[in-house]
Order: sequence, then structure tokens, then C-alpha cells
Amino acid sequence: MQTQKLLVNGERLKKELETFANFGRTPNNGVTRLALSEEDRLARDYFCKCCDQLGMNVKVDDMGSIWATLPGVEDKPPIVIGSHLDTVKKGGRFDGVLGVLAGLEVVRTLVDHNIKPRIPITIVNITNEEGARFEPSMMASGVISGKFNKEVMMRKQDKDGVTFEEALNEINYAGDIRNRCEEGTAFLELHIEQGPVLESENLTIGVVEAVMGMVCYEIEISGESNHAGTTPMGMRKDALFAMNDFLQSIRPEFSKLDKELVFTVGRVDVKPNIHTVIPNNVVFSLEARHKDEGVINEVENIIAEQAKKVIDQGDCDVKLTKMWARDTVWFDNELVRLVEQSTQTLGYSYKKMISGAGHDAQFMNRIIPSVMIFAPSKNGKSHCEEEETTWLECEQGANVLLETVLTMIKEK
Repeated sequence: MQTQKLLVNGERLKKELETFANFGRTPNNGVTRLALSEEDRLARDYFCKCCDQLGMNVKVDDMGSIWATLPGVEDKPPIVIGSHLDTVKKGGRFDGVLGVLAGLEVVRTLVDHNIKPRIPITIVNITNEEGARFEPSMMASGVISGKFNKEVMMRKQDKDGVTFEEALNEINYAGDIRNRCEEGTAFLELHIEQGPVLESENLTIGVVEAVMGMVCYEIEISGESNHAGTTPMGMRKDALFAMNDFLQSIRPEFSKLDKELVFTVGRVDVKPNIHTVIPNNVVFSLEARHKDEGVINEVENIIAEQAKKVIDQGDCDVKLTKMWARDTVWFDNELVRLVEQSTQTLGYSYKKMISGAGHDAQFMNRIIPSVMIFAPSKNGKSHCEEEETTWLECEQGANVLLETVLTMIKEK
């Protein structure tokens, strides 16, 4: 006879998700809980209280990340579970917080059943994943993994001129660098998909193999302003028309590379932006994402080629600035296998996926073997008040997390 699988308490998880949504809840049932804000402080205080009640050892590091550890039988590097509690402005109730609270629910389930883990289990709230108040995103995980310079990050300012360091001290969450967890058996991050794939394919779980690579350019096209009514078309140096020609040329070229390539022009600044004046300057962003480094290289080649064509036409000049890039981060093969096995054991439908969005796990993977689990997002919506993942889907994601942990803490 098969033993009944240990499952999380879905109602308790739902209750905590709603409790945390109250720390910054917006009129349309979203959440604004910017990093190191008063709302963030309240959420942090409550999270620490929950961990204290479970007998966990709670520590805060120098970037304000909270590490709460349930001791294990053996003194070994912990299984780290978590994500982030901060949100974007008018964000949703599930982004980030689901991963932290699912970790809390895993520990509560173990305590409920008097299960002493073989190795320690740590729940982490990683500071400033969103970068909505202090850029860049994934700031704390970037510092702990060596991607970002701590001193530079401490000087980052919000729109009011408040530095990250000042805000950290203001909410009393400036901890000790010695409290960083810089080694672990595994880092497990449950997160909402923030995309439409799982829902569209009627699947329960995404087993995340990697975070896809990307490149982002700022492109400046310079022409000449003149009167919009008196300058013949053949005598113009219109920067906006040149941008349009550039984008019209690269779109079909990008589309030929691979159907999984995604690319976006997310920001455009036109000058002088007057309806009677020919634009003399356009600055816009162009980013592309794909799991294959070779495809990203081809994207960059196409951008350079098309920029040269605009210059060769002699009307406008083009300046390309590579703002930043990242390689595809492949998660630990054994952990991916364990998550897939746990999903199968629970009988949930799933697919292996590549994340198009960035997450703390991609930086944590530099120091701790990592993996991610996705729960579906209704209509693929996230970073907005309409963000929705059903309570059952949250529970199922937490069950996969629990099953993975149970497999890892069994006696060898």
C-alpha cells in the first residue's frame, strides 16, 4: 500500500499570502511594497516573527536580506528556499512573496509532523529583487554572488535622492556581512511564471531549467531639425523616420533566427518632440532574449549591420551603446531532475521551461546549486494589479517544493 504523500496546508498558505498582501495593498487588490519602504519593513517584521515562532535562527546580512534557519541533524550547508518580498509599484500579490511564504509553509509542515531535517533548512527574503525603487534589479543577490559591487550599490538613489544605505538604516535592517549565507546544498525558488505558457497549455508546474540570456542596446539616431511644412522630403534628415526604417529592417531578420527569440523596443525618446518640427534625435532601447548564445550573437551582428546601412545612406548618424548583457544561466542538472521527479510523484502535469524573466536564482546559482519552480499566471499577467495565480496553483507549487525538500533531507 502506497504511503500518503505529505502535503502543505493550502488554507494556511492562502491566509499568509493575504496577510502579506495587506502590507501595501492597493485599491484594486494589488500591492505596492517597494524595497526598504515602511510597507517592506512591516512585511519583514512579520516574517521574522513567523520564523521566530518556529524556533528558527533569524539573521540579517549587510544588504538587509533575512536568513532564517531551521537546524538539521547534521551540520551541513543548508537547503535554502526563498525569493523576495518587495514589489513594483502597483504590482501583484504573488510575485516573489509566494516563494518566501512557500518556504515558510514547508518548514511549518515539517514542524507540524515533528520531522527533524537531516540538514538545515534556511528561508531567505532577498532584498531588492525588483529594482523598482533602487536600480538595478536583483541587487542583493548580485552583491552576494559577486556580480555587483556593494559600495556602488549602497550609493544608489531613489527618485527622492535617498540612498540604498540610508533607507536600509532607516528601517533598521542593516545587518552583518558575516550573516550572509554564501554556501548551501541547494537554492530552491518557487515563483509565478509571469507568462502565459503554463495556462495556455493547461499545465500545473513549470520545471525551470535556465534563465535565458539577453542583450540590451541603447541606440541613438541623430539627424537635423527643420520646419515640418517647408522642407522637401528629399532634403530631410529625419531621425524618427530613420529609426522606423531601422526597425522595419531588423524585424524580419530577427524573426528568421529562431521562433523562440523575443525582442522589444521598450523606450523611445524623440527630440524636440514638437509636431511642427522634424525630429533631429531619437534614443531608444532594443533588447533581445534567447537561450542560445549563438542566436544572441547573430542579433548583435544584425543590429550592427542595419546601423551601418542607416549611416551609409548619409542622412543620419547612429550610435550603438551596449547597455548590458547576460549569458543564459543553466540550473543544476540534479536539482532539475529532483524537481521533475517530485512533480511526477505528485501526479501534476508539467513541462520543462526556460525563464524569460530574470530572478535571484540566476545569481544565487553562482554560489549555490539552484533551481526554480513555476506556478501558472492567469493571462500571463504580472507586475500589475491584475496578477493572479489561483490558491490551488500556489498550493501545488508549494507541494512540489515540499516534496523536493523531503527527498533531499532523507537519510542517505
